[in-house]
Amino acid sequence: MKASEMRELSVEEIQQKTLDLQGELFNAKVKHATGQLEDTSKMSRLRRDLARLNTVLSQKSGEAK
Repeated sequence: MKASEMRELSVEEIQQKTLDLQGELFNAKVKHATGQLEDTSKMSRLRRDLARLNTVLSQKSGEAK
C-alpha cells in the first residue's frame, strides 16, 4: 500500500490496519522460524508498511493538535 493511499484513511482505519499487519508479521515470523515461509521478502514488506502506517498516524495526530 502506498503512503498516499494510507493518508486517505481515517485514524481508526489506520489503527485497525496496523493491528492487522502486526498479526500478519507475527504469522510470517513464525512460518519463517519453522521453515514454512516461501516468500521471505514478505516480512520486509510488512515491516515497511507498518512503518509507513505509523508515520502517517503520527502525522495525522500532529495535525489534530
